[in-house]
Amino acid sequence: MTRTGESSRTTRETSVKVTLDLDGRGTVDVATGVPFLDHMLDQLGRHGRLDLTVHAQGDTEIDAHHTVEDTGLAIGEALGAALGERAGIERFGDATVPIDEALARVALDCSGRPYLVADLDWPLAVVGSYESHLTTHFLESLVAQARLSVHATLERAENGHHAHEAVFKALAVALRRAVAVTGEGVPSTKGSLG
Repeated sequence: MTRTGESSRTTRETSVKVTLDLDGRGTVDVATGVPFLDHMLDQLGRHGRLDLTVHAQGDTEIDAHHTVEDTGLAIGEALGAALGERAGIERFGDATVPIDEALARVALDCSGRPYLVADLDWPLAVVGSYESHLTTHFLESLVAQARLSVHATLERAENGHHAHEAVFKALAVALRRAVAVTGEGVPSTKGSLG
């Protein structure tokens, strides 16, 4: 069974292409024009053990908002395609990840129903030139297209970089656990997810 997904998204503001393999080795090729986002997506692929390719061009001369949003939507769409009917997966996953003083927790359900609870009190509004609220917006976009239920909590942090990295790594590990093939059939009493 091949669990791969692709997505292309083109608007007047951005052009994004994504390929994703749930059963990869964490091989990542990312270039979005938003360096901090590239770094966070590298964490997502490596720690989620996803083979992830993301190439995006956007109106970053205005700001990073459109590129981050459309990248989240495209990754979510590719992830949803890779999950297919979601048969045999563990379905639920959670992870608590420390990065020095920062601690983040993510719990998720590959339920087929998009829902995000983001308790993310970022210690800095801007990390370098990256606005912290963009990570929350990325998660909203990802969850909507992948049809996941995600609870993300930043337990504590002083360093903005560490805060975001802990959240992305926790998301990666929780996702890896949730998509692991551990059985047969769709893990739902209804017989379908969604």
